[in-house]
Formats: sequence, C-alpha cells, structure tokens
Amino acid sequence: MRNILSKKSIKFVKSLQIKKYRKQEQSFLIEGKKNVDELLRSHYELHSVYVTEAFYDEYSHKLDEKTTPVFLAKESELVQMGTFKSNNSVLAVGRIPSLSLPKFGPDEIVLVLDDVRDPGNLGTILRIADWYGIRRIVASPESADFYNPKVLHASMGSFSRVQLHYTALTDFLKHSDRPVYGAMLQGENLHQTTLTSSGCFLVMGNESNGISKEVEALLTHKLTIPNYGQAESLNVAIATAVLCDNFLRQKTGN
Repeated sequence: MRNILSKKSIKFVKSLQIKKYRKQEQSFLIEGKKNVDELLRSHYELHSVYVTEAFYDEYSHKLDEKTTPVFLAKESELVQMGTFKSNNSVLAVGRIPSLSLPKFGPDEIVLVLDDVRDPGNLGTILRIADWYGIRRIVASPESADFYNPKVLHASMGSFSRVQLHYTALTDFLKHSDRPVYGAMLQGENLHQTTLTSSGCFLVMGNESNGISKEVEALLTHKLTIPNYGQAESLNVAIATAVLCDNFLRQKTGN
C-alpha cells in the first residue's frame, strides 16, 4: 500500500542524519537504489520506505511482500529528507538492532578499529571486510558511527552483512586468547612474516595518530606494510585491504 507523505514524516526522516536522533529513535536512514535493495534483502527490520513513482513501478513486487509502510515522494522531497544532492529513486528507514558482543569462532579473523573517525573510511572498511569474508568488526566508542549515512553509503551495501560492535578496546583485548596483530609504521615486515592460520584480532589505528599507546601495549605482533616509494603513510582503509589480503592468502594457501 502506498501512503501520502506528511511534513511530520519528512521531519522524522531528516532528523536521522544526526546521531542523537538515531539513538533516540533506534532507527537509521539509507539512500539510493543499491543500498535500499540490500536493506530489503537483509535481516534488518524496516520502519518505512519512501519512493518515487518510477521506483515503485520497478520494485512493487518486493515492497508489496512486506508490511512496511511505503510512502510516495517527489525527488525534491527525497533530497530534503536525505543527504544526497539528487535522488530519483528511494530512501528507507531501518531499525537499529540490539547487538551484544559475540563469542568469536576459533578460526575467525576479526577487525578491531582503534578510533577510526572518518565515516568514509569506516564505510570502505566495511566493504573490504565483506569482500574478504570478515563478518565482525570491533571498534572503540570514539570511532565513527556505523549508522552515519556517509558510512552506510560508502559501504555499498556491505553494512547489511558485516556486524560492528563498540566496546572499550583495552578491556576487550586484555582478555584475548588469540594473537593480536596491529598495523604500525614500525614493526615486522608483513611480506616476511608467517601469519597465523587460525583466528586473530587485526587492529587498525586512527587516521592521524595510529594505534593508541594503551592498545599498542596489548599487541602480540606489530606489522608494517613495506613501502617502495616516498609516500609518508597509507590511508587506513587501504592499509586494511592490504593486511586482509595477506592474512587471507596465507590462511587459505592461495
């Protein structure tokens, strides 16, 4: 069923751009055909969907299967509610699930993010984790908000397959029963190191300051990506991809 969009609905959706209201409403907004399609196929509970006539005509078979309210909206209204400069298709609101820190499998590689604050970096790291089959990430409370619209957009749908848990990293890592690797400018050469074939934590640090001293003290292995040029450092998302690739290649023997 298609509903008429109200000013109250517009105000509600627009408020979800701000972390305070996402937390208050336990809801988040997602924009664009690709990400909303991923949301529709995911485990997330839907609150509402806002569509243009053209999008509804194409996706009515999926939307009509659900009991979620669907609202018709003009392109200008989608832009008003969301963060995109243009949107001729869809915007949706999902419910934020309640997650507790899980027990990790004995062979599971888990990314640990120490104060990664840039939403674009976090979204790209979600996409990288999804590519390499990493399903869980643990992050410090200071890291970017998983449900920030910029994070979700940068993830290109991977937000629906990768879980992120926020917790104090020192308390979390001090009780670790598995290797804790950290990406550092000074450490063992990644290309010359035999990496574990079992489960481990792989810590990535802040964009400007790297891994904090408190977390560094809990690392069992410090790794550095060797450089062959003059760049001072790598972007944290790129560094994450390089390390994930090396870990997975050694783990799978490929």
